[in-house]
Amino acid sequence: MNMLEEIDHVQSTADLLHDKQEVDAAIDNMAHKINLLLADRNPIFLCVMNGGLVIGGELLTRLTIPLTVDAINASRYQNQTSGSTIEWVLKPRTPLQGRTVLIVDDILDEGITLEAIYRYCLSEGATSVYSAVLVDKILDREKPVQADFVGLSVEDRYLFGYGMDYKGYLRNMPGIYACQDNLID
Repeated sequence: MNMLEEIDHVQSTADLLHDKQEVDAAIDNMAHKINLLLADRNPIFLCVMNGGLVIGGELLTRLTIPLTVDAINASRYQNQTSGSTIEWVLKPRTPLQGRTVLIVDDILDEGITLEAIYRYCLSEGATSVYSAVLVDKILDREKPVQADFVGLSVEDRYLFGYGMDYKGYLRNMPGIYACQDNLID
């Protein structure tokens, strides 16, 4: 099976966990809480690429507070379904010194990448660091960090859609889907 056939198979056999309306409501709720908590903080909205692209864009249009936008790319997966070491692909150009940072990402899975980004922001002089994730995956073990703003909590399955990918594909799906367990290698 070639890659496009594999992607088509994954997509056609996946379970829809949350449709666009449910995701939109979750993003509205997150935005409301962020607007209240960070209204006077002048935050840097730090989008985690590539997964945070969709949630970042959606969330950004709902925020009414003054902020600046930048991006960071710290990847463990490199378009695979599992990963170990963090690869720093992009660091923000905006100085973090003395600023509040809001890290925005698609998913809090094991928390390894988010913890590394937290540490990076603090090492660059951020005065406080918050995080917003569309999905917090429910695991049977402790995570090194917890997100401050969570859209949805989802069972421990391999997910795609709304920025989350399957081997670099399907980030653009307008819902949150779970792959059939037998498809993940």
